[in-house]
Amino acid sequence: MDSQAAASSMSDFNESDRKELQQFIENEHQKAKFQTNVHNLTDMCWSKCMTAKISGTTIDKNEKPCLENCVNRFIDSQKTIVKQLDYMGGRA
Repeated sequence: MDSQAAASSMSDFNESDRKELQQFIENEHQKAKFQTNVHNLTDMCWSKCMTAKISGTTIDKNEKPCLENCVNRFIDSQKTIVKQLDYMGGRA
């Protein structure tokens, strides 16, 4: 569906329904962003930390702390970015 068709079909909804639909779409975009971030985190930490060939059900003793640290630093950086964006949004 092109943007003109979407816009004309949106006019069929009342204001409340349009807001609800817009919120639903925004929530889906946020979920997609989150999934992309998780995928990127997995790739980044895997590439950085997984140096040995996997031969069983456990990872190397040096890889586990690397993975944990990588994930924790990523989460910390995301929290800092969100906090900064919230701060900037509050000033505008």
